[in-house]
Amino acid sequence: MTDEELSAVARFLYEAGTLKQTKRTGWWMAGVRDPESVAEHSWRTALIASIIAKLEGADPARAAFLAVWHDSQETRTGDVNHLGKKYAPSADPQAITADQTEGMPAVLADTVRDLVAEYEAKESAEAICARDADKLECMLQGIEYKAQGYEHVQRWIDNSRGRIVTDTGCRLADELLGMGSLDWLRTVLGESPSA
Repeated sequence: MTDEELSAVARFLYEAGTLKQTKRTGWWMAGVRDPESVAEHSWRTALIASIIAKLEGADPARAAFLAVWHDSQETRTGDVNHLGKKYAPSADPQAITADQTEGMPAVLADTVRDLVAEYEAKESAEAICARDADKLECMLQGIEYKAQGYEHVQRWIDNSRGRIVTDTGCRLADELLGMGSLDWLRTVLGESPSA
């Protein structure tokens, strides 16, 4: 690896850090004043992807790997919500990824480009699990925002639930919809759920 290639990797690490401040803008339309960042969303999406994949018989590490990179292009575009995409053509995630990885060692650049291409193709079991995880995480975040008093998020909850396709994802979504966002804590404390 050359010094120039390592510099390209280092620059991308700084670029990736911007996702910690990049807000998920769709929530603003539902009245959420300080929505989670793209990085926060991506972390839980990767966790959920590994769970869905393991329970679906797919490779959980691969599904999580895909989920980690699924919104990495938003360092260049910001989080363009569904309404915004109606007016501005979506940037090609694969083209953005190619630009982001330009100058990196080929073994790394090719790996990242292949991951993004696999996710966008929506064909492998792992990509399907990662995409379901993206929807399930959005639904789960909506449930949490609703518990905080943001009543207008129901549209996001319903739309996300309707786009989940795996059996595990659907069953898990229904389970999440049937419990309170603090039932985990009540269970740990030995209290009755949804008290």
